[in-house]
Amino acid sequence: MIRSLYCTDSGQLVEVQPEELATVLHDVRGVIWLDLTNEPPESCESLLLKTFGFHPLAVDDALVESHVPKIDDWGSYLYVVLHAIVFDEQNEEIDTVELDLFLGQHYLVTHHDQPIAAVDRVWNLCQRDRRHLQKGADHLLYRLADELVASYMPVIEEMDELIDRIEDQLFDHPAPRTIERLFALKRALLHLRRILAPQREVLNKLARDDYVVIDAADRVFFRDVYDHLVRLHDISESLRDLVSGALDTYLSVINNRMNEIMKTLTLITTLFMPLSFVTGFFGMNFFQPTIPLGAWTGQVAFALVLVGMLLIPLGMYLWMRRRAWA
Repeated sequence: MIRSLYCTDSGQLVEVQPEELATVLHDVRGVIWLDLTNEPPESCESLLLKTFGFHPLAVDDALVESHVPKIDDWGSYLYVVLHAIVFDEQNEEIDTVELDLFLGQHYLVTHHDQPIAAVDRVWNLCQRDRRHLQKGADHLLYRLADELVASYMPVIEEMDELIDRIEDQLFDHPAPRTIERLFALKRALLHLRRILAPQREVLNKLARDDYVVIDAADRVFFRDVYDHLVRLHDISESLRDLVSGALDTYLSVINNRMNEIMKTLTLITTLFMPLSFVTGFFGMNFFQPTIPLGAWTGQVAFALVLVGMLLIPLGMYLWMRRRAWA
């Protein structure tokens, strides 16, 4: 989908067709925003190379869609790569959508292969209030960056709530699925870190470096977005620590459960050891059958053996309880 907004110097907002872009580009007092969403590379190349005159290397980078956040200064325009994130709660994974931006003195070109909610929100905002376009293309870039970074917070909060739910399950129902979820969250947070760290540097450059296409008065806005990214990066690091702590807690709970099981089995084995000795002793055939053994095989002996077999485990259990072994 190709869509474009053109705000004239008089404040009139017009949607122009792709074939009209070459004409309106000559109006340096107006502001143009061209958005390319899921367009074939052939149609994108024609606009980016011929209409706007971008360098082939920059255009190739934009169409490849395989870059981490970065910024390239081409003199009369900037090529910026930012990322939007989407959290798949079912698979507990983070997906990223690359957003390529070309920023000139009076235009902004955005390219992305998948719809981005933040871009659509800014687009609708510009249609409702033309002042966002009248403030310049660099301010429009700030609005997009700010909206992208703002969309990170719900994802991080969702991951935080998921970690809390998993921690509650660690003590009630620890299972192999729990540790799988924890490792999935750890991978997702690592992926998030790979995006936040370079994107933070991009906003830092936009806020501090001297670029021709960015007004010095607008750098303070990029500095505000940079501060938000620093905070998000710190929160993501805290979440990684929580996941690592949850993994340690899971292993401790499993080890404690294993110790309790081994303790119970050892107690049962210990209680039955004297019974095994008694039954083994009386089961040995070392007496001659010719010797009268009435006292050994009578009812009194049988009753005494049964009483002894009951009292011995009980006495051993009380002795182990007294020594805090059971």
